[in-house]
Amino acid sequence: MTEGRELVRLVKPRALPAGALTVEASEAECAALAQRFSVTAIHALKAKVDFDEKDDAVLVDGTLTATIEQPCAVTRDSLTYKASEPFSLCFVPAGRMPEYDEDAEFELSEEDLDEIEYEGGSFDLGEAIAQTLGLAIDPYREGPGADALREKVGIETDEEARPTGPMAEALAALKKE
Repeated sequence: MTEGRELVRLVKPRALPAGALTVEASEAECAALAQRFSVTAIHALKAKVDFDEKDDAVLVDGTLTATIEQPCAVTRDSLTYKASEPFSLCFVPAGRMPEYDEDAEFELSEEDLDEIEYEGGSFDLGEAIAQTLGLAIDPYREGPGADALREKVGIETDEEARPTGPMAEALAALKKE
């Protein structure tokens, strides 16, 4: 694995694939990603991506699908689920992104988001897919036995746990208005 990264797929902007590209993680890459993201296992990881160009940037639109195994946030029982996450990224050559003054206030447009700067003759699409996977993992995922365990040990759900006292009464009055 290059530079400590678990999923490396280098893409050269000057030789972009003509059609859709499918990136599929190997068993070893899935195991390394599971360790990175602190889940029990990643049984499958696939991303289908399309490329486009605008100015000197490479636009990537795709969908990531994965089968993830992790413990339930309440019971700690193992659960497996499928995740599907669309993503849009913009790879830009180093030095193209504007410098921002740390103390200045500024707004980002939708086009400014998800820009990834790269150096040299290629960018790492695999690392971008790995980071998208990290965002798709739900660290508080609950399995089918979560509600039963809460009830058994007397833990209230968010809906059942209603605040009381003067502040709660003031908030309730505001909600009525």
